[in-house]
Amino acid sequence: MTADHTLTVADLSLGYGDRTVIESLDLVLPPGRVTAIVGANACGKSTLLRSMSRLLRPRTGQVLLDGEQVHRLPAKELARALGLLPQAPTAPEGITVSDLVGRGRNPHQRLLSRWSAEDDAAVAAALEATDTVELADRPVDELSGGQRQRVWIAMALAQQTDVLLLDEPTTYLDVSHQVEVLDLLTDLNRTRGTTIVMVLHDLNLAARYADHLVALAGGRLHAVGDPHAVLTEDTVRAVFGLDCSVIIDPVSGRPLMLPIGRHHVAAPVDVS
Repeated sequence: MTADHTLTVADLSLGYGDRTVIESLDLVLPPGRVTAIVGANACGKSTLLRSMSRLLRPRTGQVLLDGEQVHRLPAKELARALGLLPQAPTAPEGITVSDLVGRGRNPHQRLLSRWSAEDDAAVAAALEATDTVELADRPVDELSGGQRQRVWIAMALAQQTDVLLLDEPTTYLDVSHQVEVLDLLTDLNRTRGTTIVMVLHDLNLAARYADHLVALAGGRLHAVGDPHAVLTEDTVRAVFGLDCSVIIDPVSGRPLMLPIGRHHVAAPVDVS
């Protein structure tokens, strides 16, 4: 394994039962960058992420990490390189926050090895980064949805992988914590070089925080590249069936999508 892992999807087809969700997809995720996958509901975003983490075996094609098929790598070897935060994770009943976050260290444990100071430091840093230190001794099943989400992110951070896959990491979070989590992932990318691949529903947050956008439509790749090239009025119309106006965000300098609905649309100004 290299320090900058390259995650590649080659001629990938995925599905459940008789239903095909992803068909003949080719994609290269740039190492050391932040990638956001966007698209309408049921377009295959989460399915693609599940396959990248080998939770779902391809019907055809393959997912490669540094040229090796992820489904053939030893589980612990893969888990030391690649971490996943799924969309709706479940915790064992009665487990405390600190114990759950500590499970992120499992891939680093050897047979008969003891818990180390390095493990303590990784868990403490993950709790601090996600503002969950005060929750450490509380049972996870007593927390609010937003608190739980931050705890799950802490567990993913404690795993200390070079590639981190996140399926809707801002789910259940209020707008303040959404920004905090995305800032945290950006810090992780910039300070450690972690490759971040995340599914996001919010197009504007995706465009603000991602270096690389992937837009899926109907299980196929519709557009990929820099946010300025991908988040366009034509792409939003094709991928979401939505008319919109795209302007430059005065805060970030990134594209900002303004949806056009049937109501609350200002009348043109008469300049005559």
